[in-house]
Order: sequence, then structure tokens, then C-alpha cells
Amino acid sequence: MRYFITLSYDGTRYHGWQIQPNGISVQETLQQALSTLLREPIEVVGAGRTDAGVHARMMVAHFDYEGSPDCPQLLYRLNKILPPDIAVQNIEPVAPDMHARFSATGRTYHYFVHTRKDPFCRHYSWLLHGSIDFAAMNEAAQALLRYQDFTSFSKVNTDTKTNLCTITEAHWDEIGDGQWRFTITANRFLRNMVRAIVGTLLEVGRGRMTKDEFCQVIEQKNRCSAGESVPGNALFLIDVDFRR
Repeated sequence: MRYFITLSYDGTRYHGWQIQPNGISVQETLQQALSTLLREPIEVVGAGRTDAGVHARMMVAHFDYEGSPDCPQLLYRLNKILPPDIAVQNIEPVAPDMHARFSATGRTYHYFVHTRKDPFCRHYSWLLHGSIDFAAMNEAAQALLRYQDFTSFSKVNTDTKTNLCTITEAHWDEIGDGQWRFTITANRFLRNMVRAIVGTLLEVGRGRMTKDEFCQVIEQKNRCSAGESVPGNALFLIDVDFRR
């Protein structure tokens, strides 16, 4: 049987979702907990691969197990042994052809920034200095919906076979006094893509790049043309959509 797990985590102390040879990951921690409870090696496959320090309000993963566990009881026991920064919300059986990664049709990320020093934002939002034109960034962000090749926003030398993505939503919203949230939805994301997009949009917001120049960055398909990647601590995976 195949089972889907819905979970959330604070990625602060993890080297990302994916198992790493030199640091603890969310995937490894979850696999170890499930293997302990089910008393056999369990491999977990996630809907995405969040980077080091990145968080998830909603991550979906799957695992295969030949037994028939009591899902509510397994959920309870799993949360008992997982560390406080990982929480599982649901475990359910799914069709054998459902895949946490390949069956996902959309993913949504939020990136948080604030323009005034605030001790209660510092762990999960990035403090911006100087004047930022969010209207200009919103205008530039809409251009993302017209493109599909986002090589300029991808980490180089990855094992990705294609850099084509379909972005269906990209916008900045003010969510509080001096607090802003960037929302972006796509069918898939490249490694480091959201953080590179935000960093490049901020070049527009600071008046260092025009909307047309932002489009040129995309068209050049060159990571060196784009802005720097912003810190991961302010990035959250928010939602994963699936075909059913």
C-alpha cells in the first residue's frame, strides 16, 4: 500500500528536505521515525526539495508499506517521537499510482520581508533597508507568467533535465505595517528558483533594474545575469496541489 503524509516543519536546523551526507535533513528524520515505528526500513519521497533553512507549512510525502497500520494511531505515535520542529497532520492510504512528487500539479511558496526592524520577525522574515518600490516589483513579477524557461533563476550544475516551469501566480502583498509577502505558484520549481527570483525583483524595487531589464535577465538564461539569492529563513512552502 502507498500512504501520503502531510506535514509541516521549521527548517532552521535542517540542511533542507533531502538527505545529505554532511548534515541532518527533514527526510532523514521522518524516515528514521517511520522505520522505528513500523519496524522495517521505510523510504519517504517528498513533493519537493526545500533548501537548507527553508520551512514548510505544508509538505506532502509518500511511503510504501505492505502492512495495514491504524493511520490515526500511527499519526499519534509519529508525532510523539518526532522532534518539536516537525509535525505530521495526516496519514492516509492512496492509489498505488499516486506519487508525492510526480502527481503534484502545483506548488505555492511565500517569501516574507519587513522594512522596519522587528525582533519578532527576524527568524522568519528578511529585513530590507532603504526605500523599496513594491508596485514596481509587482509589475515586474507579472512578467514571470509569460515565460517558461527559468534557467537564469536556477542553481547551476544540478541534475534537473529541464528548466521549463509554468508560473501561474506571482505577486507582492502588504500583510502588516511594513510587512510584505511574496506569493508564487508554479507546476514545478528549480533549485534555488524562488530565492533567486525574489533577489532579482528586489533589484527592481531598489531602482537598480527596470521591468524590461528584468525580462532580459530571464531571456538571457544565465544565472550570472540575475540578482543574488535571498536568505532561506524567510521562505515557506505553503501548499501542494494534486491530481486525484
